[in-house]
Amino acid sequence: MGAAAILSGLLTEILIPAAAVVGIAFALVQWLLVSKVKLSPEDSASSKDGVSDYLIEEEEGLNDHNVVVKCAEIQSAISEGATSFLFTEYKYVGIFMVAFAVLIFLFLGSVEGFSTKAQPCTYSKDKYCKPALANAGFSTISFLLGATTSLVSGFLGMKIATYANARTTLEARKGVGKAFITAFRSGAVMGFLLAANGLLVLYIAINLFKLYYGDDWEGLFESITGYGLGGSSMALFGRVGGGIYTKAADVGADLVGKVERNIPEDDPRNPAVIADNVGDNVGDIAGMGSDLFGSYAESSCAALVVASISSFGVNHDFTAMCYPLLISSMGIILDSSPVDFYNFQFRCPEAEMDRELFFCVATGLWAGLVIGFVTEYYTSNAYSPVQDVADSCRTGAATNVIFGLALGYKSVIIPIFAIAISIFVSFSLAAMYGIAVAALGMLSTIATGLAIDAYGPISDNAGGIAEMAGMSHRIRERTDALDAAGNTTAAIGKGFAIGSAALVSLALFGAFVSRAAISTVDVLTPKVFIGLIVGAMLPYWFSAMTMKSVGSAALKMVEEVRRQFNTMPGLMDGSTRPDYATCVKISTDASIKEMIPPGALVMLTPLIVGTFFGVETLSGVLAGSLVSGVQIAISASNTGGAWDNAKKYIEAGASDHARSLGPKGSDPHKAAVTGDTIGDPLKDTSGPSLNILIKLMAVESLVFAPFFATHGGLLFKIF
Repeated sequence: MGAAAILSGLLTEILIPAAAVVGIAFALVQWLLVSKVKLSPEDSASSKDGVSDYLIEEEEGLNDHNVVVKCAEIQSAISEGATSFLFTEYKYVGIFMVAFAVLIFLFLGSVEGFSTKAQPCTYSKDKYCKPALANAGFSTISFLLGATTSLVSGFLGMKIATYANARTTLEARKGVGKAFITAFRSGAVMGFLLAANGLLVLYIAINLFKLYYGDDWEGLFESITGYGLGGSSMALFGRVGGGIYTKAADVGADLVGKVERNIPEDDPRNPAVIADNVGDNVGDIAGMGSDLFGSYAESSCAALVVASISSFGVNHDFTAMCYPLLISSMGIILDSSPVDFYNFQFRCPEAEMDRELFFCVATGLWAGLVIGFVTEYYTSNAYSPVQDVADSCRTGAATNVIFGLALGYKSVIIPIFAIAISIFVSFSLAAMYGIAVAALGMLSTIATGLAIDAYGPISDNAGGIAEMAGMSHRIRERTDALDAAGNTTAAIGKGFAIGSAALVSLALFGAFVSRAAISTVDVLTPKVFIGLIVGAMLPYWFSAMTMKSVGSAALKMVEEVRRQFNTMPGLMDGSTRPDYATCVKISTDASIKEMIPPGALVMLTPLIVGTFFGVETLSGVLAGSLVSGVQIAISASNTGGAWDNAKKYIEAGASDHARSLGPKGSDPHKAAVTGDTIGDPLKDTSGPSLNILIKLMAVESLVFAPFFATHGGLLFKIF
């Protein structure tokens, strides 16, 4: 048995970093394949299939060096705008990161008066653990690690996307298939890099921390929780800031360009068009990358901290403790296929635990699959719900809005049942640890999930570049087809993120209750109930703030675009170049300014409630925000996705029904555009940010639980 345990431990030590290396290598291979599509006129007409490609381009009338040059110039402008915005955003976020790191150290260090003496362990009073000051220091380090990894993930995703968008445009000349392959490979680069880097950094951090903590696994994995907090806090600002940026530009461009001036989407005469394309990368790519990294980090940390206080941690079984990381490792290696972890023989104390944990992982995967299918049904224009929304545009924008809202509300039903069943099954099999493992099961295919999520915005950018470069209408039709599919896959990715957020938040909630020494959470207790109703209100407050921020920024954008059209002679006939820079500045300034209040609401709520009202009230806040936040997030994301694809359904005119509602510029189409602009902040700002809200407050509460348990509830102590 001893030899088997050593072999099993050695296999674990090798497998996890090896999986990360495989993921990075796979990402680099995909990047090399994408790089073969050249952005220089000399190379663009020659390839391994040079003759046939040349003939196809001649047939399309696109074998023009000027087109390639123009695509390269537009790509460069988009990349520079996105890079400039992210550096500006990261400058402000970096200040917050340092300030919050200091706060973590001071709050956690004060638990034992900054003592350096060993203290009795929380869960094993007969043993001594490292001092609270050590927990404060290492929690601060892990927070900074998670935050930095999150920012790097978002930045790398943006650079990859801006590298690939014009290449996708050029490949669209040869057909939808080639354009899809380029966009998807680019998304895969982002997905596998993010998953592999997140896994590798976390694994290295655990092993380095173990050098100090030794047998104090309770303290080790409690401090590692800061990694999830750092990842999610950066994701919040990335999602909110990027979402405000992209939707301000998108709404402003659509309302003036498409509705008022009746010019095509992404027409180069529209002053907001560059800001709109930049926004796709900083919001839908960089923000999404940080978001899903945060989901992965928190899911892993939740499983690790729960396991550390279970029999795994008590028996110091490192292989069993690394089970959450092994799930992610297998997800990278086996991509989207479930794996029978029973065969690894993790030497768990109970003979049946291996099999039970496998079913927990499978339950999470199946729940995610159900959420994905339901999301596709309600957001793809291939099915009746979106077609019904498009049909409602016959009678104007009002009925379109009514049908879209009803669709979003209805789309919540089956995903909630799937999450509920997953919670029941996984908790029955392995308690709170089972729920955390189920969340990891749902996210085990995060690499592929990110790939299908990212290729949509890349295709959207490709369409914009095709329009601005003056390519034929057929090229735009191909990129629009990819973009419509991308809307659905993006909604599926958001569904996975929201579902996993519900599971991981529940696991973190259980860990918080245990760490804060709360025996029971009784909702009939006034302290808990007031927290419950306040927590249920927070997603509404947060949504109101983010949507109003988009509205305020869009208002400024609309005014600027109107001003340019009205005061710049020659803009409509194309003889005058629009002032793109002013529109980019409006989006940048608005997003930086407006992302602070929603971020402060989420980050300060646990600190204020825990400090002044205590852990019981905070537990109510966490439960309330979880229950209401999941519902609103699913509804908002699916409503916005349905409105967007209803518009694209009319624009594509691929069926008799669609053609009867079109063409572009018709009254039904204008009603669909109005619905799409309403849905933009729902699906790309408020909706996806809500899943960060519920899990961020949970992990923050867990990190600060020792402080709240020792010093919290000041108001109740006074009165």
